[in-house]
Amino acid sequence: MNWLKRKFALLVKMFEALKDKDYDRFKKLIRRWIFGMRFTDGLLFKIAIYTLLISLGYIYMYPMLYMVTNSFMTVSDIISVSIKWIPSRLNWENYRLVWTTINYPRALRDAIMLAGLPAISATVSSALIGYGFARYQFPFKRLLFVLMIMTFIVPPQITMLPMFRMYREYNLLGSVRAFIYPAILGQGLNGAIYILIFFSFFRMIPKSLEESAQLDGAGPFKIFTRIAIPLAVPAIIIVFLFSFVWYYNETYLSGLFLRNSDLFTLPLRIERFFRDYTSIYPEGSQARELMQAAKLAGNILAILPLLILYFFTQRHFVESIDKTGITGE
Repeated sequence: MNWLKRKFALLVKMFEALKDKDYDRFKKLIRRWIFGMRFTDGLLFKIAIYTLLISLGYIYMYPMLYMVTNSFMTVSDIISVSIKWIPSRLNWENYRLVWTTINYPRALRDAIMLAGLPAISATVSSALIGYGFARYQFPFKRLLFVLMIMTFIVPPQITMLPMFRMYREYNLLGSVRAFIYPAILGQGLNGAIYILIFFSFFRMIPKSLEESAQLDGAGPFKIFTRIAIPLAVPAIIIVFLFSFVWYYNETYLSGLFLRNSDLFTLPLRIERFFRDYTSIYPEGSQARELMQAAKLAGNILAILPLLILYFFTQRHFVESIDKTGITGE
């Protein structure tokens, strides 16, 4: 707003210079109006920045806008070449079809359980492991740290077969325990990243706080729960949200470990529904054409919980990203 006021004041001075026929002053003012005093406050720089931001925003928003508008289209809208973005009417049948067929409330409950329980377990375990790496010295610490990093570098496809055989021997297949137990041990989905986040954050905490607590008679557990954890709230928020989103969107390992059960992540359940539905109807049929819009409606229903979660946690998420990104001593 202040920038606009300054530009408007310069514009008034330019008209005054023209009125007084002071062309030298008018040229200086117009150069200042276009390029600014430091170039970054000039009109040319603002136009370039906003053009870039709008272009990038359009690239990122285009898939979402396409999904929302096309999810309300009827079969005639999809077939018609005259309709591109705005449907002839809002067709809620696509959403009703997905909602009722997959039993969306139950599917959402299962998805939240499959994502929430491992996310909580991963947050607790990574906080303990990250604090141990940041504050204690023990034999083979560097070796264990490197091995922990390697668990993230190695693709899950390489360890898929031994993990599957191990889970089968321990009777973990077809249960949410296949995700909870590794998360408790710090080996959940992308667990190394969570440990690194806590490791970096705990290293930022001054050791003088812990030394003062030790002088007051506090033990390691009390120092961790009373001092380290309250200060690590930004890291806790980041780790939980990241873990929840990754477990929520996981389809590869979920399809492998939960294939003989009724538990599925929401994206995987919707994907299987469309695959079974399209296999029934022949290519080119009206029902097959309807599935194009219904598939987009299913995608909207799949990402809707994450959008709601981010809407309510946006401020805390941004603040936590800012705080956890600061390097410490």
